[in-house]
Amino acid sequence: MRFAAGGLALVTQYLLGMAQQAPGAGGALTQFVPLLLIFGVFWFLVIRPQSKKAKVHSQMLAELKKGDDVVTQGGIIGKIAGVKDGELTLQVQEGVRLRVTRASITGRYPGTEAPKTDAKAS
Repeated sequence: MRFAAGGLALVTQYLLGMAQQAPGAGGALTQFVPLLLIFGVFWFLVIRPQSKKAKVHSQMLAELKKGDDVVTQGGIIGKIAGVKDGELTLQVQEGVRLRVTRASITGRYPGTEAPKTDAKAS
């Protein structure tokens, strides 16, 4: 516990010494460099991947056509039976159709493929 208190005192003393120093000729620039670095890291880790993901999603929505299996935000799986500008008609069961907005589609549904059986294993 003594070491932690002593270390804290040294850090506090160092930070107070830095705060009391008068800024030099490049003081304004050196104050903005950390902010620019933080923004750069934020851009590459958050903003850029999200914009790429949104671009791929909007491209997928534009390419939807009749007969595609899709999943909605609510988890409803259906086959596209009709396409209009801003809405789709999904057939979720024989005789059951739902009208949903294009924006509510989260992605294509890959479907459930029958498991492959090996003929030699039998």
